[in-house]
Amino acid sequence: VFISYTGQALDKKTPLLRSMKALSKSAVNMLKLLGVKNVKKVYSNLGPEQEYFLIDMDYYFKRPDLVLGGRTVVGAPPAKGQELEDQYFGSIKERISSYMHDVEEELFKLGIPAKTRHNEVAPSQYEIAPVYEEANLAIDHNQMVMDTLRSVAKKHRLAALLHEKPFARINGSGKHVNWSISDDQGNNLLNPGKTPQDNIQFLVFLIATVRAVYRHADILRASVATYGNDHRLGANEAPPAIISVFLGEKLTQILENIQRGKVTKATNADLIDLGIFSLPTLSKDNTDRNRTSPFAFTGDKFEFRAVGSSQNISFPAMVINTIVAESLDELAEKIKTKNSKNINQAVLEVLKEEISYSKAVLFNGDNYSREWEIEAARRGLPNEKTTPTALKALTTVKALNLFEKYQVLSNPELKSRQLIHVDRYIKDLEIEVKCLNTLCTSQIIPAAVVYQKKLADAINSTRQALGNAASVTAEIELLKKITDLINSIHATNKEIQVKIEAANALHDEQKKAEMLSAKVKPMMEELREYADALEILVDDDIWPVPKFWEMLFIS
Repeated sequence: VFISYTGQALDKKTPLLRSMKALSKSAVNMLKLLGVKNVKKVYSNLGPEQEYFLIDMDYYFKRPDLVLGGRTVVGAPPAKGQELEDQYFGSIKERISSYMHDVEEELFKLGIPAKTRHNEVAPSQYEIAPVYEEANLAIDHNQMVMDTLRSVAKKHRLAALLHEKPFARINGSGKHVNWSISDDQGNNLLNPGKTPQDNIQFLVFLIATVRAVYRHADILRASVATYGNDHRLGANEAPPAIISVFLGEKLTQILENIQRGKVTKATNADLIDLGIFSLPTLSKDNTDRNRTSPFAFTGDKFEFRAVGSSQNISFPAMVINTIVAESLDELAEKIKTKNSKNINQAVLEVLKEEISYSKAVLFNGDNYSREWEIEAARRGLPNEKTTPTALKALTTVKALNLFEKYQVLSNPELKSRQLIHVDRYIKDLEIEVKCLNTLCTSQIIPAAVVYQKKLADAINSTRQALGNAASVTAEIELLKKITDLINSIHATNKEIQVKIEAANALHDEQKKAEMLSAKVKPMMEELREYADALEILVDDDIWPVPKFWEMLFIS
């Protein structure tokens, strides 16, 4: 915990603890309203699924972009990627299995309950997941897991890559954060119960969460906004920047029945007809089919899939806790104003209103599709694709009032965090630009020039030996391609430096970040295309850095 001289929280832990306190207070009040009097405290629980890549350390130290930025800024795709799915469904290699065993042993010594390990979709990509714990402890443990993954990797002559997108054109890494709430009696409040009464309570907490996501989707998006995560979100591997909620067909149908007024009385018979009585039969199959959703209900918890693999999950957890606390309070007030002698009757009336209010955020379809992007815009859902624009949500009047009301972050504390995130975005991008510039000017272009000379000498030697009648069309065509690509890299690199200078001249950090995102980042991708095209043409013995196929498939 770090506190400034003026008493402001400077760390990530303090706001998290404040949000947990706010959520507990709001949830306990709601439970009392619903007739549950014996609960004194409610906890938020987390289970972060940590993804990562492993490559041989020798390759790692030959890639300055990986060492300095955690991500390859150049690299042509290998002939084989992840299309065969043989990594995901294959057995874990012996060297990797030995590494995982040592990681788990170290975690056990630290009291961290690692539960699962498996291959992930991309070559050389893996995942480790813990037993669920109270949010505060789970976040500390996840930080220690990331440290342990890196430190143990060194002992095995491996490098653990936690960046969200270490390699282009294959899946990146995320950190699926499973979030739930439980009371001090050991009951999971997002777990359907055995009676209609229990399931009324379940629906209250479910809809409070859905409502919170709908109302504050922009803040939730901002909580996962980082430079690294921008490379991952929206690709056909990770959720889009549009925050929506997946509930599955069965739950969605129940909510639609409530909204349409199919049940008007809170009697057991009517609740059973509604389908609430059968909620305990919800299976994983009914709730976990949609892997494209950023915020999915998976049986007894919500899985927030937009979090980046390298991210400290305190911030997104703090946001979820706070926005759900607000929704619970507002639902409680609405239930009280109904002045109904039958509390379940009042609850159903309020739930009907809230489902109508927030149903735009519910989506069970393909979140990767262009059709959903169009539909989301029609529904009025935010779609901030870049970190600089997404972070603006943190300093809106709505956000400032929300976090101050629940004493999670004061206005200065929240504004400072927005500035820090913007500053980090700028620095991360500038590091990548410098890596790209250095790689191109000191390694890629010199290697291409060597091969260029080799080709030119070969053309001249062939003509000298066989005369002008000798056909060297293929060699000349290849030489022209390489010459054009060298010139394109040089010109684009110069243009990037001009844009960087223009951005640095801006005194507004927000505008600078937006300019770098809009002007420089696309040019970096263009420069990469030229460098990757050269990699395919230049003699393999001359190419100066390890290629993707070597790093991903030789372990």
